[in-house]
Amino acid sequence: MRPGLLAPILAALVVSGASSVAALAQDGGGGGGSGSGSSRAEDRNKASDIDLPPLPADRTVRQSARIGGQVVNYDVTVGTIPVLDARGKKIAEVVFTSYVVPGGAPDRPVTFAFNGGPGAASVFLNFGAIGPKRIQFGTNGDAPSDAAVTVDNPDSWLDMTDLVFIDPVGTGFSRSLEDENATKRDFFSPEPDVRYLSRIVYDWLERNHRMRSRKYVIGESYGGYRAPRIALELQTQLGVGVNGIFMVSPYLDPAAVGDGTALSPLPWMINLPSMAAARLEREGRLSAETMAPIEHYTRTQFVTDLLAGRSDPGSRQRIVDRVTELTGLPHDLVDRLDGRVDENTFLREIHRDQRQIGSVYDSNVTAFDPFPGSARRRSGDPILNALIAPTTSAMVDFVTRVVGWDTDQRYNTLSYAVNEAWQRGTPDDSPVSDLRQAIANDPRMGVMIAHGYNDLSCPYFGSRLIVDQMPSFGQENRVRLSVYPGGHMFYSRPDSGAAFKRDARAFFQG
Repeated sequence: MRPGLLAPILAALVVSGASSVAALAQDGGGGGGSGSGSSRAEDRNKASDIDLPPLPADRTVRQSARIGGQVVNYDVTVGTIPVLDARGKKIAEVVFTSYVVPGGAPDRPVTFAFNGGPGAASVFLNFGAIGPKRIQFGTNGDAPSDAAVTVDNPDSWLDMTDLVFIDPVGTGFSRSLEDENATKRDFFSPEPDVRYLSRIVYDWLERNHRMRSRKYVIGESYGGYRAPRIALELQTQLGVGVNGIFMVSPYLDPAAVGDGTALSPLPWMINLPSMAAARLEREGRLSAETMAPIEHYTRTQFVTDLLAGRSDPGSRQRIVDRVTELTGLPHDLVDRLDGRVDENTFLREIHRDQRQIGSVYDSNVTAFDPFPGSARRRSGDPILNALIAPTTSAMVDFVTRVVGWDTDQRYNTLSYAVNEAWQRGTPDDSPVSDLRQAIANDPRMGVMIAHGYNDLSCPYFGSRLIVDQMPSFGQENRVRLSVYPGGHMFYSRPDSGAAFKRDARAFFQG
């Protein structure tokens, strides 16, 4: 995970030039919060309403998909939920895409899905992981010019739960109706973000008469940061119990990341197993069994040698030799780094002989390096560069042509402006505290955390350490961790997507 960045899914974008927050409103983005409000009424009086053409009325069509070997008929709806301030003024419009199997029991599960960023729409979970249709992205060989054609997703969760994909303000077609300052204040920081998104969940449940349904929240990346906080907000502030939380490649502990100059060994510990997993995968040897001794070494000798420093003259050489072996990097390079390999160096150097670069989201997904002679990396991320075009085109085609929710507003798959405008949390800001409270409040609520081995944006070992430090809450496996071959979007690999669904089915049934 990159230091100081609450948005691993946009980690490669935040260094780029970003358009202003005002452009979000002009282009169909922006922010607001259901019931968020401001204590300074004069700011509201000064704020200029953004003059935008109206969004279409909600639109529902019937579709079907072959899921798990059976044809599932469902209603897909694209619609909006208004965001109101404390005075009842509409300050934003949040666009959702829902998939509902008609005729279900009153308690049929419904799952609310959020991606991350901040600045990412929910299309990745929708068209990549659990929605009834999918498009290929996130694996080696994908290209921006790939056809934006969706196919049935055999690993969709729609045969287990209805699905509601929510695009936060400034992403997808969701937009602010406020000026730049109000937009930034009301939406682009962790606390108002959780409040208004929780209210969107509540409003959807009320509008669709689904308060009796079993309710789940799934979040990917920064969405995994949102998920436990939304669950706690629903529990304690809105009176809605959540049966379970899914966190996919979550960004859980901002305090654990750093630039490698602090005393804490955690940044080096969290990254090393994912670097080792990438090498094992390239050699065809990746498994839970081959990873177990690497995880043990990382918890024990590695951290001991890191902290020993000059007090143990042999510690440095032990680290250099072992890290060289685990990562596959040249020994002289690891020696120059004192055994402390940062993610950017790893991604550049591990594929340098092929004049390629690896992705922070899956280090075995590569692209040609456009500047191989440069002393530093000067290009974007291979996965991000390849996925924006096909996912955006597929979603716009689906919404406007297939569903018929016809708008000429821009669809923001990944918003540079939202990510640039986001107000970061404090160093001790962690959703783990909210997660613990939500679990303690409800003895029937479960948690499943899922990661890909190769992800360096949100390495799985960080979650492993967090889970191992949590209380048992009265029973084993209240918080389950599953790790699959692949990276940040491990579900893009058919075998990992199928395994993720099998584990999710057991979670729903349990």
